[in-house]
Amino acid sequence: MRSVSFIFRCGLGSLLLFSLGLSLKAQDVVQYVQPLAGTAASTTSAALKHGSGTELNANTIPAVGLPFGMTQFSPETRKSETKCLPPYLYKDSVLTGIRATHWLSGSCTQDYGSFTIMPMMGSLKTKPEEYGAVFSHEQEITSPNYYKVSLPKYQLDVELTATLRSSMMQFTAHRADSLYLLIMPNSDQGKGFVKIDKENGVVWGYNPVHRIYQGWGEPAGFNGFFYLKVEKAIASQGTFSSKGVLATDSIGKQKDIGAYLGFKVNKGEVLRVQVGTSFSSLEGARKNLEQEITNWDFPALTAQNKQVWQQALSQVKVETSVVKDKRIFYTAFYHSMQHPRLFNDVDGTYPRFSGSYQLENLSKGNYYDDFSMWDIYRAQLPLFELLKPELINDAVQSMILKGSQGGWLPIFPCWNSYTAAMIGDHGTAFIASAYTKGIRNYDVNEAYRLMRQNAFDSPSKPDYVNGQGRRALDTYLKYGYIPMEDSVPEAFHKKEQVSRTLEYAYDDYALAMVAKGLNKTADYTTLMSRSKNYRNVFDAKVNMMRGRYINKSWYEPFKGNAKEPYITEGTPQQYTFYVPHDVQGLAELMGGRSKLEQSLDTLFNGGEYWHGNEPGHQIPFLYNYTGSPWKTQLRVKEILANEYSDGPGGLSGNDDAGQMSAWYVFASLGFYPVDPVSNNYLLTTPLFDRITISLPNAKKLTIVTHKQSKNSGHISAVKWDKKAYTKSYLSHDRLKDGGLIEVTLTDKPNKRWATGLTDQPLVKK
Repeated sequence: MRSVSFIFRCGLGSLLLFSLGLSLKAQDVVQYVQPLAGTAASTTSAALKHGSGTELNANTIPAVGLPFGMTQFSPETRKSETKCLPPYLYKDSVLTGIRATHWLSGSCTQDYGSFTIMPMMGSLKTKPEEYGAVFSHEQEITSPNYYKVSLPKYQLDVELTATLRSSMMQFTAHRADSLYLLIMPNSDQGKGFVKIDKENGVVWGYNPVHRIYQGWGEPAGFNGFFYLKVEKAIASQGTFSSKGVLATDSIGKQKDIGAYLGFKVNKGEVLRVQVGTSFSSLEGARKNLEQEITNWDFPALTAQNKQVWQQALSQVKVETSVVKDKRIFYTAFYHSMQHPRLFNDVDGTYPRFSGSYQLENLSKGNYYDDFSMWDIYRAQLPLFELLKPELINDAVQSMILKGSQGGWLPIFPCWNSYTAAMIGDHGTAFIASAYTKGIRNYDVNEAYRLMRQNAFDSPSKPDYVNGQGRRALDTYLKYGYIPMEDSVPEAFHKKEQVSRTLEYAYDDYALAMVAKGLNKTADYTTLMSRSKNYRNVFDAKVNMMRGRYINKSWYEPFKGNAKEPYITEGTPQQYTFYVPHDVQGLAELMGGRSKLEQSLDTLFNGGEYWHGNEPGHQIPFLYNYTGSPWKTQLRVKEILANEYSDGPGGLSGNDDAGQMSAWYVFASLGFYPVDPVSNNYLLTTPLFDRITISLPNAKKLTIVTHKQSKNSGHISAVKWDKKAYTKSYLSHDRLKDGGLIEVTLTDKPNKRWATGLTDQPLVKK
């Protein structure tokens, strides 16, 4: 037995002690992660049909760092911080450096506060078209904790590893020559700064962060700071901009600026650098580096970071003879752990939310940001409600801090600012989901005040323009739906009235569950009534959701399978099934369970299901509310097989901060939270032979499949702790206590399994 112990320092100056007793025969799960997955356009049939434009790309990057870290380090093939352009694209062949990035993984947003380090041999070059180096994917090694690329142009190897907020890089020269490093703040607005301290072998600087969506282009109230140290004495140095090379030791507020450092190296010599990052200050970046990287031992740091990932990924162990499925699973799990983003320094300092370069300090826990909330409340955050409730508690506390500091609970908080980027009010849904699971080590009353304010009050005009409050709340409350006459101004996504109505109905239900827990009877009654507002946009004549005017007439013409202005990133047919809190009520509108099943069949058989965007993620599991739960097993199996792969194009749409990947994690384990607030998970066929989940408080959940044959994919029977279990769902309260779930699988469906009404989730009353 080999024992590995080390100390890793994270936010608030606290210490995380990892003591890992790893058998030499223990499974190395890090080896299965493929960071290049999602860096190429999707090639699935559903994506090609429905995912035109930016939605066709997964937009992930080969990120090196630690789970939920502040800064990821990635090879860079695209120079700007432009919206919808990730730093790295698989199709590119020219490397322009290693970027310290805050790209929202799998998104169509923008990078911010980033900087790039580019090495070169020979003569100094400062223009990308001159210093960019051709590389091939055969010359890359990628993993969560380590990246390496060889650059033939310079006869140079580039390697990096990274911690929560810092990184170490090393550059190996294969010839004796001059080696130069370019250190460049990536300010598209020409407002960055960089300075060289030759005597101490240090370069420091910052890249100001600017908002997008609401307040587009305005300062976000904080910077991306960096502090870089070199191991070897600097032989030459200077700065540069788009205008040329300068003999100064600092430069700022110009386009395409950077600093350069020059060294004389021998063949085989290694040059190492260390970099610390912070959103709070230069001093914070320095302290973060000193706490997280204490020496120049690159192999030891790489191994240490691998063990952190090994522990994180090993929380769920899957057993199967199909290695490809392991690669897809652990890659998805890795992508699920990119966000939310750690925002505080090791001493607890972080930039005030929606502030103006003001700093705050935590008394406990960590502060997180970059919540792609329209996406991740569905499965990505619920995954860690089960696996890491302490992380979720910090995330809820972070949302409360944002609301208290900014005045309103944010809808979609990214780059530590209000955005109103998407629809809904799913910060409420997320907090409610944590609350109903008993995750409550925060000010519950303040959380409720902020959620209630969003649901009942309208902000002042300046606050509304700034992105605070629910969009179109006035008409929603007045009519019970958002009518077509309301174009929803002051939103990045304008109109989309039906989708907004449906999602507000869910958020109202979510808040009602918290109101019930706090004995706020009047609010509960009002909110539960509002949770039925989805009925007001259902047209029985077409059996779908449809745009509606103030006079109750319907939007014409009706195109059920077209992308209509009243639907968000989808079609009326796809969005009709977004009633996660009242699937039985939706079935009643359609004419009963059999009619719901027919509508689902029409969607799937007509090729209209699109997995590449979030509003459809719950749809395959809705068969569990009909007389044919076996069809959930069929459809989920098809999606797992057809919409995910282990190549660069292995995701069927934007990964959206890990939501697409978290869907795979849940579905392959055999259960999924259609309505996270309800604390129920809908059952389906587990993909693996055996699954072991290490739960908090040293408990374990084991899921074992017993197959009739190799290809058996239908549930015939389930046992929980050796007792027959007939329900089509699992409850969180029981799941968190662990145990043994045995699933018997057959080649043909058992069409009687879990078909009774008492075997299916009930509507919350």
